[in-house]
Amino acid sequence: MPVNLDTPPPIPLRERLSHWLLPPRCLACGDPARQFDLCDACIANLPDNRVACPCCALPLAASAPVCGECLAATPPFSQGIAPWRYEGVIAHLLPRLKFQRELAVAHVLGTLLAQRFDDWDGRDGITCVVPIPLHHSRLAQRGYNQALELARPLARARNLVIDTTLLARRRATAPQTDLDAAARRRNLRGAFSAAPANGHTVLLVDDVITTGATVREAAHTLMRAGANEVRVLAISRAP
Repeated sequence: MPVNLDTPPPIPLRERLSHWLLPPRCLACGDPARQFDLCDACIANLPDNRVACPCCALPLAASAPVCGECLAATPPFSQGIAPWRYEGVIAHLLPRLKFQRELAVAHVLGTLLAQRFDDWDGRDGITCVVPIPLHHSRLAQRGYNQALELARPLARARNLVIDTTLLARRRATAPQTDLDAAARRRNLRGAFSAAPANGHTVLLVDDVITTGATVREAAHTLMRAGANEVRVLAISRAP
């Protein structure tokens, strides 16, 4: 069945009825939620990633102009941010979005992401938002792209344009979970294709940056297609 990328997938009826009939509960712990469908304690305990490489968002022990990995091999993207580390509340919520169809998680984290976006010096001059695409076979199986769902609240809140046609996944790749960094790079080589991107300053959006192999390959593809610049925004970065 074809998947419509322009319209969010419907929220299941049971989830909508629960939201109408019952007081909002924290998506992470189940306590009463005050805002964003998270309780005050879980919001306070989001694993902050402010001390990080300004290029690839790798968590660092102390502020530095760039991390060792980016110094050794300059990424094809100019700068990146991941407001939270992949641990704690974030590591609990993101798999539920990705594998259990809990689309409310995307709305919550995308809304929080829009707030953190305002503090980022890479927010100006962006011409389009490009979510990391899924291969059509994976998209048909899952029914939605989690990166696109996370990008929607940000784009809506900050009046940014989402472009789902600029970058495509042209071949299905093996799951990255059990691969090391070198194997991830090999697995993703040539995985993306891009339409002409001349004149664009692209904001590439993903859920988690683990080794950076996916965003590097996607950004490299966009730069080869003529993009002026690629910046990267993710919900979280693996320590």
